[in-house]
Amino acid sequence: MSAATAPVTGPSAPAEAAPLPAALKKAARRRRRIPYLLLLAGVAWLLVFFVAPMVYQASTSVQTGSLDDGFKVTWHFATYWDAFHEYWPQFVKSLVYAGISTVLCLGIGYPLAYTIAFRAGRWRNLVLILVIAPFFTSFLIRTLAWETILADQSPLVSFLNHIHLLDVTSALGITEGNRVMATPLAVVCGLTYNFLPFMILPLYTSLERVDGKLHEAAGDLYATPFTTFRKVTFPLSMPGVVAGTLLTFIPASGDYINAELLGSTNQKMIGSVIQSQFLRVLDYPTAAALSFILMAVILAIVMVYVRRAGTEELV
Repeated sequence: MSAATAPVTGPSAPAEAAPLPAALKKAARRRRRIPYLLLLAGVAWLLVFFVAPMVYQASTSVQTGSLDDGFKVTWHFATYWDAFHEYWPQFVKSLVYAGISTVLCLGIGYPLAYTIAFRAGRWRNLVLILVIAPFFTSFLIRTLAWETILADQSPLVSFLNHIHLLDVTSALGITEGNRVMATPLAVVCGLTYNFLPFMILPLYTSLERVDGKLHEAAGDLYATPFTTFRKVTFPLSMPGVVAGTLLTFIPASGDYINAELLGSTNQKMIGSVIQSQFLRVLDYPTAAALSFILMAVILAIVMVYVRRAGTEELV
């Protein structure tokens, strides 16, 4: 037999892969199905509590009729234009109030989160508990407390009157005369207070991950503390800034409790209008249309914000 046709034997011969037993194949298929099985609960939750209500609301927004005669789907898309044309001032107020409160939350929350992350030391856990503590109280109760704080004869308002600060705010149009209640300032104060923890916690999480050695390296390169913050700390904390601003702005835009309790009819936000249309006027198509318009506006703002202030461009 020639060398060309001789079978290859010995340790150099390639070993044929032994077929997997049926039990091993079955176990492998079972392991591949486990991630999908784990997703079933979350998918079911989203289908029941998000997709189904969204579909129902979309159907309601194109219906016509009345509560007595019933509502029918007539594909009346003019409801969207009529709702926006009538209530666009409330949309503007909602976005302005939410934007101002978001900026205030960032201005108040960033120094606090920075202090907790880098300066709190052994008091860090205590300060974090104090930040989270308001969540243990009802949102409604916390807002009602601001009625007492901002009452006309409260110590705070009396002090503001004494230093004539309310004269300045009244000239700017954010308060009226010598009172704070039922003014834009009261609504913004309530929004800022109630959503401040949503800003602080993402900021703290992001700042806490910043390696302190980077600050030391910047100091070794003769960077001033302000330059270190501008060039090192703030860029690295941008994921927390983006997350915090979104977690603050989005719920603040749709809030109606602060406007109802701390404002007046002149400070009505779009959430107040939607709540009124659903529960008082009983005009369900208009309420559903307003809800979808608000969702579309917020989604557009968020998309533009994330694209222009995304962490990929700033870190």
